Amino acid sequence: MSYKSLEVRLAARPKGWPTDETFEFAEVEVGEPAEGQVLVRNLVMSVDPSMRGRMNAGKSYVEPFEVGEPMTGGALGEVVSSRAEGVQPGDLVVHWQGWREYAVVDGKRTLKVDPDAAPLNAYLGVLGMIGMTAYVGLVEIASVKEGDVVFVSGAAGAVGAVAGQIAKLKGASRVIGSAGSAEKVRYITEELGFDAAFNYKDGPVYDQLKAAAPDGIDVYFDNVGGEHLEAAISVLNDFGRVAECGMISQYNNSEPQPGPRNMTMLVQKRLTLRGFIVIDHAHLRDQFLAEVGQWLREGRIHYTETVYEGLRNAPEALLGMMRGENTGKTLVKIADRS
Repeated sequence: MSYKSLEVRLAARPKGWPTDETFEFAEVEVGEPAEGQVLVRNLVMSVDPSMRGRMNAGKSYVEPFEVGEPMTGGALGEVVSSRAEGVQPGDLVVHWQGWREYAVVDGKRTLKVDPDAAPLNAYLGVLGMIGMTAYVGLVEIASVKEGDVVFVSGAAGAVGAVAGQIAKLKGASRVIGSAGSAEKVRYITEELGFDAAFNYKDGPVYDQLKAAAPDGIDVYFDNVGGEHLEAAISVLNDFGRVAECGMISQYNNSEPQPGPRNMTMLVQKRLTLRGFIVIDHAHLRDQFLAEVGQWLREGRIHYTETVYEGLRNAPEALLGMMRGENTGKTLVKIADRS
């Protein structure tokens, strides 16, 4: 038996911002799985900033998308048929073949999830790579400890929102966030429990951060880069730590931009600035699921989603996230559960 499946392909590598011409849609026939594989009907897919980087050619920590080929990313779906040990039709699984309606996946590269333990979308967000990224950045990279003052940029986004809450739950004395609108600032402080937040469009980031943290910051969780990173370096206390998660302000620049002008402060203040990729920290997965899963069950951690309907809206979901139009995790609903 075969299934007609819509998929989204990379039509051309963008220079600067992606456009409608960056993407193309194709309908293909998807057949039954081979030995060791499963056929999955995708229900929802993740949209992440790293997908913009994969549109570029060149070596990185993950292979780039190929022009003319379907894009990939996190997705959650229902197993239609299986020839893989331990995976049965009807199982719900997370895998990495998003951007399509049906996917044939190596059974060993799927992760079964329990729909009774948490809402399904959470497995692509707070209990998925998003939540684990926030956890790894704070716990292992920045070594957040009780009493720290923590600054999170992009705090209304998927990773930033979780990172700020984890910092509070780990005993930070003050958590500050930045976002791009007054509504997001309200969300960060009133719903997520940050102690302070500011709209980076209201004035220089340094001035607003210094006002929110008059005694300096100890940890900076960076999702934005650029002006935010320069401001954080200036406000960091001696022996401060920076977890470099992403630099979304730079992703669509057609030419490389100069770095922070105050890098000498890394030496003067004895700062630690470390980039990280969550896939390098699989050893923390069980610890992450136990701790964050418990917080979620207790209602001590909260999340919001921006959900686009239909696979044909997936390119707009990615562009909207890059423009900062989302609050929390950006997802695309592909189908209803059967």
